[in-house]
Amino acid sequence: MTEALFVVSAADHWTLQDGTHHPTGFWAEELVEPYTAFDEAGYTITVATPGGRTPVVDPASLEPDTAGGEDRAAALEASLHNLHPVLEHAVPLERQRADDFDLLFVPGGHAPMEDLAVDEKFGELVRHFVDSDKIVAMVCHAPAALLPAFASGGRWLFEGYRLTSFTNLEEAQAGLADKAPWLLQDRLQEAGAVFSSEDPWQPHVVVDRGLYTGQNPASSRPLAERVVADVAGQGTTR
Repeated sequence: MTEALFVVSAADHWTLQDGTHHPTGFWAEELVEPYTAFDEAGYTITVATPGGRTPVVDPASLEPDTAGGEDRAAALEASLHNLHPVLEHAVPLERQRADDFDLLFVPGGHAPMEDLAVDEKFGELVRHFVDSDKIVAMVCHAPAALLPAFASGGRWLFEGYRLTSFTNLEEAQAGLADKAPWLLQDRLQEAGAVFSSEDPWQPHVVVDRGLYTGQNPASSRPLAERVVADVAGQGTTR
């Protein structure tokens, strides 16, 4: 049985450049699609959040204009309703060990930029996954959670890795680039990542060694399906 640690940010806001709080949380599609793909593949999924707090959905991700229409928004809302008992009983992230899992997955939304991006203990957990040659997968804004991961010598763990995330252009088109305290693409490149991107809003998945990243919400299902296919091909089970 494949054991997946599904880490969700517990932040309900993103602190903007001027100090105001922008309501956020996890992005619905980025949680629902990978969770569903892993569940369909028969994975045992452990949902963990900082402090074991119940995560909240970014309300914008359930608006028809951003979700892909009224039917799609309704379907996502129904899926989240079904997943509520799982999210409500999230376990404390601080108590999780890489030895107990086969892979790590983090969905996006701006929330990870508020908490996971500056969580040194989470960075250590990521390092343990990498040191054990286990898959680390993140989509959209979630690669912000790679930033606190450092090798034992102090070098950023993903320096020289090819990866992707929500791009500066997508942030600008979403209307938040001018308000952001920092832009994820810039921060990843400054840290030493080899950044890869496709046209805005198009699915794009990048795999480099054990790091799997997706560019945007549309990349959520393709990223999860790539993880499932590769785990099946490697025979990674516990």
